[in-house]
Amino acid sequence: MHKEPPSKADANEDYVILNVEEAADFLRVTRSTLDHYRCVGRGPVYRKHGTRVFYTRESLIKWSESREFSSTSSRIGQSR
Repeated sequence: MHKEPPSKADANEDYVILNVEEAADFLRVTRSTLDHYRCVGRGPVYRKHGTRVFYTRESLIKWSESREFSSTSSRIGQSR
């Protein structure tokens, strides 16, 4: 018997896991962009359950925050 995963409403909000499509939607990028970032090591931390890839909401937020810029020439917090 196949057990259904808990719904997002039932899951602990700090530990919501998203599949690749959901993660791409969350970050507002295409799935192919997220796949490319994962292949070249530039994307958020991910998990594999067998052959399936998942992301935690926390890892997506941390990765997005690390991509913060104040101008086209530097990142916020980067000293010159």
